[in-house]
Amino acid sequence: MQSVISQRVAQIRQWLEAEQLDALVIPHEDEFLGEYIPEHNERLLWATGFTGSAGAAVIARDKAAVFVDGRYVVQVRKQVPGDVFEYRHLIEEPPMHWVETQLASGSNIAVDPRLHSGAWLQRTQQTLSSDLTLVLLDTNPIDTLWADRPAPTLSDARLMGLDFVGQSSSDKRAKIAASLQQQKADAVLLTQLDSIAWLLNVRGSDVACLPVLLSAAILHNDGSVDFFIDQARLPAEFAAHVGEGVRVQAPETLKNSLNALQGKRVLLDPATSNAWSGQTLRDAGAIILEGADPCMLPKAAKNATEVAGMKACHIRDGVAVSKFLAWVDRQVAAGNLLDEATLAEQLWQFRIQDPSCTDVSFDTISAAGGNAAMCHYNHNNQPEPGVLQMDNVYLVDSGGQYPDGTTDITRTIAIGTPGDEVKQTFTLVLKGHIALATARFPRGTTGSQLDALARQHLWAHGFDFDHGTGHGVGHFLNVHEGPQRISKAPNPTALLPGMVLSNEPGYYRADAFGIRIENLELVVEVPTEGDMTVLGFESLTRAPIDRRLVDLSLLTDAELNWLNRYHQTVFEVISPSLQGEDLSWLQQATAPLSR
Repeated sequence: MQSVISQRVAQIRQWLEAEQLDALVIPHEDEFLGEYIPEHNERLLWATGFTGSAGAAVIARDKAAVFVDGRYVVQVRKQVPGDVFEYRHLIEEPPMHWVETQLASGSNIAVDPRLHSGAWLQRTQQTLSSDLTLVLLDTNPIDTLWADRPAPTLSDARLMGLDFVGQSSSDKRAKIAASLQQQKADAVLLTQLDSIAWLLNVRGSDVACLPVLLSAAILHNDGSVDFFIDQARLPAEFAAHVGEGVRVQAPETLKNSLNALQGKRVLLDPATSNAWSGQTLRDAGAIILEGADPCMLPKAAKNATEVAGMKACHIRDGVAVSKFLAWVDRQVAAGNLLDEATLAEQLWQFRIQDPSCTDVSFDTISAAGGNAAMCHYNHNNQPEPGVLQMDNVYLVDSGGQYPDGTTDITRTIAIGTPGDEVKQTFTLVLKGHIALATARFPRGTTGSQLDALARQHLWAHGFDFDHGTGHGVGHFLNVHEGPQRISKAPNPTALLPGMVLSNEPGYYRADAFGIRIENLELVVEVPTEGDMTVLGFESLTRAPIDRRLVDLSLLTDAELNWLNRYHQTVFEVISPSLQGEDLSWLQQATAPLSR
């Protein structure tokens, strides 16, 4: 692979010379700027060999660097040849900072505006040294050089009935159109794939883990939509499904349609739409109104039908996870210390016993022993997967995509008899999980105001975890959905009834073990004696938390009661779907704990 990467870098350098350019910036993102990248858009992987989910590279005529965050510092050295690329930290030394320090005055830096957000381009143009020039490309050289580039996966659209989504596309479009009128906007360009899928009540399988269609849309303030997708991908009943006012346009006509917005006031989200979109609209003479994607908040606050679906799919998902956990315990008892890949595949096999499960919602994190200390570990990126270690833990973070919802669950389980240190930190994590799950807060509260609840018991012992406590989750859409989240970083979005967020505190000791306990939580109104609207969480996830790792001396009576009530609920809802050894295991795994 090293020689292949060297050849590809040499090809890019030949292109730089021919075009009289000095460097090419290669982000991980594609033109949709989503978290998940279809195989045919993995340009960073083609140029560097790096398979991680976040990163960038800069290739100059005589040097090159690859940039990754703390999750990937080990992986990048295994995958990317060090004699071709320098290794740099994505956050501490961003690509454009490296460009400023490494390239000569007068250098021309090539950037594909389709692969960067409008906000990134604006910020970079304002801060880049005046003696360096950004050159915006019309075509990406990698697309030309990539001889064996895979063809895009273009699936047929799946129409989502009201029994799944609860609100017609016509009603959704009317609601968003009303918000456009309030903002005095004529139209909004939608580029987030999950926003388009939500608005038109369609799904697809163009991107792994994310049930969407590669497409774009322009929503006008009369509720009509131009939907840029190949007509052949839509079933005959699509027009009746979405209602009047949806015009299907060929994808290659998007630029012409943007040009036609000359003089119009167009809402554009600079954080989620690519720079090419804004550039094209400005060149056409449109008046750009910068603002958030107007589909995000209504998509995030699930309606009653979506909430019912989320609850139902979590029961079925809990059955699969419980079968898996029971199976793991039997394997360990029989002396079979399996590897992480075998374990992840077996979990998938249990999930697809439910024929409605269409995909995983993200690549399963299957991490044994010390590998669990890497919070975004992926066994597929290792020379060989790790194996279960006796008297340690196994961490599995996974999820499924179902037509009635999306799941995401992490369980950390005992393999043999872990030591007191593991039990202590597991219990501190559990205490934080319970504190967040039982929180009560007034309307208007943001996730960042709640974050400390999940960390307080770890902090009291001098511990912490270096990731957010919770992310939003979509309804048969993106497992990492904005704008809501729970983290130390300030977030202005207030939590609303119907939002779903993860609750996933953890603790990680390098090269030793890792712990995370994750349930999904539904934001609900809580009845109180007062006249203030109080919100709280209702746990959706239905699978046991490992009782063997709990240090009862660290739990209060209220925390112990929460755990026992949670396990009673888990048993009640999933036991009817289990039998034999699995049912016996569940009875034991959910039995009440007492001092």
